[in-house]
Order: sequence, then structure tokens, then C-alpha cells
Amino acid sequence: MNKIWLIIKREYLIRVRKKSFIIMTILGPILMAAIIILPTYLAMQGHDERSIALYEENTAFFSSLKDSDDLNFVKIPFEEVSFLKKDIGNSPYYALLDIKDDENFTLYSNQQVSLSIKEEIQDKIANILQHQKLKEAGIDLQILQKSNTPVEVETIIIGEEGETTGNAEVSFGIAFMCGILIYMFIFMYGTMVMRGVIEEKTSRIVEVIISSVKPFQLMMGKIMGVALVGLTQFLLWILLTLIISSFAEILFFDASTLATEAGEMSKEQSVIFSEMLKAVAGINIPQLLVAFLFYFLGGYLLYSALFAAVGAAVDAEADTQQFILPVTIPLILSFILMQPIMDNPDGVLAYWTSLIPFTSPIIMMVRLPFGVSNTELIMSISLLVLGFLATTTLAAKIYRTGILMYGKKASYKELWKWLTFKG
Repeated sequence: MNKIWLIIKREYLIRVRKKSFIIMTILGPILMAAIIILPTYLAMQGHDERSIALYEENTAFFSSLKDSDDLNFVKIPFEEVSFLKKDIGNSPYYALLDIKDDENFTLYSNQQVSLSIKEEIQDKIANILQHQKLKEAGIDLQILQKSNTPVEVETIIIGEEGETTGNAEVSFGIAFMCGILIYMFIFMYGTMVMRGVIEEKTSRIVEVIISSVKPFQLMMGKIMGVALVGLTQFLLWILLTLIISSFAEILFFDASTLATEAGEMSKEQSVIFSEMLKAVAGINIPQLLVAFLFYFLGGYLLYSALFAAVGAAVDAEADTQQFILPVTIPLILSFILMQPIMDNPDGVLAYWTSLIPFTSPIIMMVRLPFGVSNTELIMSISLLVLGFLATTTLAAKIYRTGILMYGKKASYKELWKWLTFKG
């Protein structure tokens, strides 16, 4: 055990002292904070208003076309139409809308028209035509507008502790983020283990290390050392993201405004905070955090053992492709199944994929925000632990032989021999 600890310490210190680790640890929170803040900031800046030149012959759409934040309609005479069709790029208009009758609409522009602009124009024209047909049918539009009643259905979760407010949108968002993070971390740190094995093998350093420790101890030490690197970086990302986000939020407001409107802002923040608590009331946050930590480590340990075996079986990273694909297919499949699982978190597909060790790290994290029974969670955790032990045992057999093999490309037949070798 002491030797494994020394390898863990070596793997950890080598990686955390690298410039790439320090740079990514600092850049990661900045990028995360930018993703959180920039969309809100840009939305506050408003949209660019685009002028649409409108020419119509035998219709009266212009009187009913209402301007919006994005579009401003300007009716033009016939004399300007031919000029705009030839050289609209030098005009103040973004596009020319030519309406010949109630069925023929053409949009001219010197560039590809934005999809959102095209859809907005189509919706406006469709609404005008719909109102015209309703009038012709003798239907009172005012009565029709009054009959449009918005409905919002409140969801209540009835559990062992009583009733709590549910929020499907929040559960969906949390499930998606958890699945994406687990997927990214397993791939990122799993490939880090594989590259480390390949580097030591090609540089022949492993021959010196193997003289002092067993191959299994070396593999486990490397896996656990990189796991600690991942946890360190992850915790630093969370801490720095919160700090940077808080400072950036303060910079968005003027100091005098903060001083004069402190009372109003505190009330608004308390309302926002209470709404956030209400939104996540139906989600067991402590359980979610503990489960995320476990499935992050469990999924990483399971896959990193396989990545280490792949690294030991080849002499160069370019040769890993034939072995990486079978290893990562369950991981990629889990990522693809995230959307169907979120649509039906209690279905048969969701149930079985959350129990299978190769898919459970992502699928179970996707299911948890929607509610999972303790029995299913315990079964999933137990199977993941057993899966890790099984894959580690198989990977160790490949590792102990492959780590000292040079100059020969391993095949699946060769790997099978290593797995079945007794000695």
C-alpha cells in the first residue's frame, strides 16, 4: 500500500505542477463565468434593428404589419424597387419584401437572410392572413382574442416527507449539466491516464519503475493520482467560478446606483433567492451532490482502468484508435441517450442503462433530478463498484504484459492471450 501511495503522490505532483494544469485551472472558471454572464449581458444590450423595405401592388399588408424590436417596415414606391433589386447592399435596408398578392411573397437581400428574421416575417404575414379569413367568416376577432387564456400548470411532488413544488424545466437543466460534466470528465482524465502510460512506456521509464513495484500497483497508483488531480481541478473551478461571477456581477452596476437602490436590490435579490429555492424544492440537492461525486469517481475509475490497458497495449497514441472505440462506445451511447432518458426518466431504457456500470455514471445522474428510488440507487452504486473491480482485474492482466511489450502491434487475439495467461 505504501508503494501505491508513493506512485499516487508522484502522479499527482507531476501533473499539478505543469503549466498546462495551472493555465486550464485559471482559464476554466473564466470561461464558465463568461458562459454564465455574457448571454445575460448581451441580452441587456438589445438587438440591432433592421429596416425592411416593403413594396406591395394589390394588397394592404403594410397597415397591419407592426414593427418589433428587430424589424422596422418601410413602405417604398415602385420607382425604388428596381434600384434595390440591383444594389440593395448600398441602401439603408436589410432586405426588400415584395408582395404581389396574398400568395406570392419574395424577400430580396444581398446576403443570406437570418433564419430568425425570415421566420418572424412569415409569422407576421401568416397572422394577418389568418385575421382576414376570420373576418371573412364573420368571426369577431376581439372575442377570439379574449378567449385565448394562458394556462400554467403547477406541479406538486408527493413524497415521504410530504408535498413539495416541482419544476420540470429546472430538473431538465440540472440533469443535462450533470450528464455533460460526467461525460467530459471521464473522457478528459481517462485519456490523461492513457497518455501517461504511453509516455512512460515509450521513454522506457516504466522498466525502472517495474523493478520496484508490481504492474498492478503502478496502474492503480497512476489511476488514483490522476483522480486526485481531477478532483483538485474540479473543486478549484467551482471556487474560482463563484468568486469571478460575484466580482463580475458587481462590476455591472454603478457604485452610486448600488448605494441609492440598495434597499430595492436587496428585496429583489431576496425574491430571486426565494424563487430559486422554490424551483429546486423538489430536488434532493445533498443527494445529488454526493451522487455526482461518487459517479464522477466511479465512472472515471472504471473507464481509466480500460484506458490504462489500452495505453499499455500500444507503442504510440496513433495506434490506440482500434482499441479506444470499443471502450468508449458505451460512454458515447450514454451521451446520445441523454435526451430520450430525460423525456422518460422512469422507462425501461432509463432503468436498465442506469444499472449497467458502463452507462450508469451518466444515465443515473440524468435521472436523479427527476427522482429515483433508494433501491435503484443502491443497486446502481453496487453494480458500478463491482464493474470497477471487474474491469480493473481484466485491465491489470493486459497491463502487466503489455507495459513491457515493444515493437509489436497488439491485436485482439494477442489481448485475449494476455487475459487468459496464468502466471
